[in-house]
Amino acid sequence: MAKESHNTNNTVKVSTLYGVAILCLAAGFLGGVVFSIYKSGGAPVASQAPAQNNVGDRSRELEALTKETAQNPANANAWVELGNLYFDTNQFEKSIWAYNKSLEIDPKNANVWTDMGVMFRRNNQPQEAVNAFDEAIKVDPKHEIARFNKGIVLLHDLNKPEQGIQAWENLLNINPLAMAPNGKSVDELVAIYKKNLKDAK
Repeated sequence: MAKESHNTNNTVKVSTLYGVAILCLAAGFLGGVVFSIYKSGGAPVASQAPAQNNVGDRSRELEALTKETAQNPANANAWVELGNLYFDTNQFEKSIWAYNKSLEIDPKNANVWTDMGVMFRRNNQPQEAVNAFDEAIKVDPKHEIARFNKGIVLLHDLNKPEQGIQAWENLLNINPLAMAPNGKSVDELVAIYKKNLKDAK
């Protein structure tokens, strides 16, 4: 989702930078490593911008997008931008709603599916997050961020370590050099999790 940058909080959008996707997906991940928003496509990039959780800070943008979607409800991009605004301002349910509106028009947008998965995860709906990442993967089987995020949710929210590891191994089949946002290689993470799983048995 390579659109304009909405780098207004600690997030970097799939739909904006084509580069990052899951916010703090794993509290305590690898002994306290916290991932920043890690969105779609390309190398991981963490935003350093301060969080803006107040819609009032962007009220004009919200007003313009609300008007545009009302006047042109078939404008998928406007719905994406509205979803992005809600994403940036941590309004999870509204973001999911706007992304769904966009996907009703253009269901083949893997980046929107991925962003919506992030919102489901942050809204404490991990299975819906995995379902959204699966939809992104159906649309684009090489969508690395959706595959990485799926692994995170399976490992840390759904307590399905074998499936989480498999999701990352599937990612490595696409890109053996895939990297996590913290700079570790995904193959290194797989090795760590496999060892931890073996030690726990």
